Amino acid sequence: MTNSKIKVIITGASGMVGEGVLQECIADDKVQSILVIGRKPCGYSGGKIKEILHSDFSTISVISDQLKEYDACFFCAGISSLGINEDQFTKITYDLTLGFAKTFAEVNPNSIFCYISGAGTDSSEKGKQMWARVKGKTENDLLKLPFKSVYNFRPAFMKPNKGAKNVKGFYRVINAIFPLLRAFNKNYFLTLQEVVKAMINITVNGYPSHTIEVKDIAILANNK
Repeated sequence: MTNSKIKVIITGASGMVGEGVLQECIADDKVQSILVIGRKPCGYSGGKIKEILHSDFSTISVISDQLKEYDACFFCAGISSLGINEDQFTKITYDLTLGFAKTFAEVNPNSIFCYISGAGTDSSEKGKQMWARVKGKTENDLLKLPFKSVYNFRPAFMKPNKGAKNVKGFYRVINAIFPLLRAFNKNYFLTLQEVVKAMINITVNGYPSHTIEVKDIAILANNK
């Protein structure tokens, strides 16, 4: 990409990961403008942020005109698989993601799609873990869409950003001992800041692999 200033769309900004992505995009000079799309307000406004509230991602095509001329989508919307069955998880994780991505690809075929997946995702779609199969199918079918490129990010644990509003109790506890955990296993424990820097850098510079594991995220985060 010759112009290092990028325009990005962010989904899921009312959740911990999406909020962290938004915070870093606000701070990064390489990001020129941000369109946040979500079911409820993200809690951030002004500057380079524009927000669209849209209650149903299955009808995202009705706002397709407002998605034009963006360089990338950082897709962070999603739910935990805990307590729900495979049909419910598939509807949100697969159906809504692919529906959004197809509409985005139609109006921005020369764009980048970065999908927040997860470590342990099952590309074969045949494993025992339900969430991993569904995520694997989602990744595989995103790669078939007519984007300039799709990158499936597979972070493991992500340390929330300082000042984040959407951090659950478990992560607040882990934050206190993160330096020790990081020293114990650098290939598992990342910061959200590293993940977002990797997403921005991959949008600007590209990367030879479309599956972005923790080790790839660390490399990309340190690229200038």
